[in-house]
Amino acid sequence: MEIERIEGHPVFRRLAFERSCLGRVLAAAMAGTYFAYILTIAFRPGLLGRPVAEGAATTWGIVAAAGLLALGFVLTAIYVVIANTRLDALSERLREDLR
Repeated sequence: MEIERIEGHPVFRRLAFERSCLGRVLAAAMAGTYFAYILTIAFRPGLLGRPVAEGAATTWGIVAAAGLLALGFVLTAIYVVIANTRLDALSERLREDLR
């Protein structure tokens, strides 16, 4: 009985929808970027094997890999900020409404 009450609440549905959309968008961004990197390695490895500057030991592949790692941190930070503001506010509102 209590589960139906929670699941039927409009704030719960909104919370579930927003959390789902946020997760999908962030996961798609990370996966799309990662697969683009992998496809570049597979089909155009020369692009990532070029040095960043003339005579430099660092290649664009290393820069791209570091960028992928940084993107993971940035997307995590985005999730944390949104979860701690919007999603927590919706959760608190739901708790108050269900009391």
